Amino acid sequence: MATAETTTVKSVCPLDCPDTCSMLVTVEGQKAVALKGDPDHAFTRGFLCQKMARYLDRVYSPDRLLRPLRRVGRKGEGRFEPISWDDALDTIAERFTAIARSGAGPQAILPHSYYGTMGKLQSSSLDRRFFHRLGASKLDRTICASAGGAGYEYTMGRGRLGADPMAVPRCRFIVNWGSNTAHTNSHLWSLMIKAREQGASLVCIDPYRSPTAVRSDWHIQPRPGTDAALALGLMHVIWRDGLDDPEYLAMGVVGAELLRDRVLAEYAPDQVAAITGVDVKTITTLAHRLALELPSLIRLNYGLQRHHGGGMAVRTIACLPALYGAWRYPGGGALLSTSGTYDFAAERLARPDLSPPGTRLVNMNQLGEALAGELDGPPVLALYVYNSNPASVTPNQAKVLGGLKREDLFTVVHEQFATDTVDYADIVLPATSQLEHVDLHGSYGHHDVMYNTPAIAPRGECRSNNDVFRALALRMGFGRELFPDDEALMREALAGGPSVEGITLERLQAEGSVRLNVPLDYAPFAEGVFPTPSGKCEFYSERMKTDGFDPLPCYTPPLEDPRTRPELASRYPIQLLSPPRSQFMNSTFANSERHRRAAGDPTIELAAEDAKARGLSDGGWVEVYNDRGRFQARVALTGNVRPGVAVAPGIYWNKLTPGGSNVNSTTPSALTDFGGGATFFDNLVQVRALPDHKEA
Repeated sequence: MATAETTTVKSVCPLDCPDTCSMLVTVEGQKAVALKGDPDHAFTRGFLCQKMARYLDRVYSPDRLLRPLRRVGRKGEGRFEPISWDDALDTIAERFTAIARSGAGPQAILPHSYYGTMGKLQSSSLDRRFFHRLGASKLDRTICASAGGAGYEYTMGRGRLGADPMAVPRCRFIVNWGSNTAHTNSHLWSLMIKAREQGASLVCIDPYRSPTAVRSDWHIQPRPGTDAALALGLMHVIWRDGLDDPEYLAMGVVGAELLRDRVLAEYAPDQVAAITGVDVKTITTLAHRLALELPSLIRLNYGLQRHHGGGMAVRTIACLPALYGAWRYPGGGALLSTSGTYDFAAERLARPDLSPPGTRLVNMNQLGEALAGELDGPPVLALYVYNSNPASVTPNQAKVLGGLKREDLFTVVHEQFATDTVDYADIVLPATSQLEHVDLHGSYGHHDVMYNTPAIAPRGECRSNNDVFRALALRMGFGRELFPDDEALMREALAGGPSVEGITLERLQAEGSVRLNVPLDYAPFAEGVFPTPSGKCEFYSERMKTDGFDPLPCYTPPLEDPRTRPELASRYPIQLLSPPRSQFMNSTFANSERHRRAAGDPTIELAAEDAKARGLSDGGWVEVYNDRGRFQARVALTGNVRPGVAVAPGIYWNKLTPGGSNVNSTTPSALTDFGGGATFFDNLVQVRALPDHKEA
């Protein structure tokens, strides 16, 4: 009897994670039987996170959606019957055509997606072309990183450029600011550990004693949303004590004297201590070490920008490395994202020129308002969801679910599993996994272009995003030339700028991953030249002034801050943070029995004195609530939060959660100061005992 042929296929992790790991998939016959990190990939170095290490469980899960479905029950019940692909596609095309030709027009159709996959093809190519050509409303995809990205770019220039992660072991002083790097960027964390083995110190600035804080040499614990004030206090000390780099300031900064005058007058350490809860000695010591222990690196992440002043917070922190000249060194400076280094021809993929002028832009954080008809423009009559699970992940959840229940809303969901959002769909389409389609990847945590080779045939009747949009475009009479095959799309993406010059599709197919055209000793701003209008790091930003913002860094408090909203805080006195639980990736993996068992029940970490004041005990069930909604969780007295602050890691699926709702039932749909970002961590709540709790 002949044995099945065994092959090894190079794949790429598709998750919304900066590590973008290279993976080796072992295939026997037609089945993937093993998956591991690629030991030859310079950043992956042979290991995967606990989520992707079990990815084959997801690919071969008996719960995979394998056939198109049509709703037969009420919205939210999750009752469906199988239908053919032809029936599903015909239904979608007919409904979209009817809406587009109605009085409401095509802008009554709204796509909803984010980065369930980070691949350039399956996340942002033919999908964009389809909806642009249709004339549908456009989605402002701002739920994660837009505020921080906008703030960083005001300071540093267009393109999210920063320190080279591979040079991090050269640093002497490393600050993870609002970043749980040990869990959310584990390959970078391993490089930080290597730096520590060579004498570096690791510092974590976070209101929460996260796993990264626990493993660091020093944890600084400010009040939530006060990061900009802390950064301004550090600037005060650095200028006051003569620790700045005058040569670099003269060479590479605009507005240094204006900012110096502001911080010396307005942000003395004792004033900053009152705002942040961080004592004067800590502020002073941190400023001295950042400026003197060079190369120093600030690893920024997106948690600290999820409050109203989040854009300004990132903009302000991004000024620090130029103040003391950390950009002079490979590995030194700041790192928010490496995505700005990539010169993919993104507009050639997405074709925004196909969208009619004046087309409405809907902020995805305000999906509830859009579905309730509270935004300008026509009512939303059709919703097409892919690469996202808005019923679980979107803020102001009650309003979102109320909209999804509308009988006049035609909803299509293209998914791998029966998520909370699928339960509200009229048509469900089965989606491929990363092992079942081709894709092209960049990264926001390293500098490689990567090629994802399909390892197996699609399971059941699953189809990729691009395959579905090609089929819908054909039914709707859109030009075939706009919807070419995936190989043609990859060639278009690679016909970009200097950083991808010479990186051909053939080379990627042969090698799997290729480093961008950036030096191995990459120090992007060593000479003080920045991609800003002035050509310098902009402490003073004329663009910000034109856009209606303070042109200098300042502190913008959260909208729901106990210090500035005492009346609201009298009813809801706890500042609630909701970072990711390490076993999940947003809501991905939250349906896996293995991952749910490892994650345990939903918890809320409280300070012991806050629990005592409410008569709560460790492990007891509580209800967490505010005017927006409520959810249930177990009390966890871990000692990881300061009084007045709580942490409820997520994101659990509602239907698999006691009480039927998750933390986003309480989070607001208010937007950040700029960038239109989410304010998940700008959230005041109250907590009370739940003695009559019933298990889900």
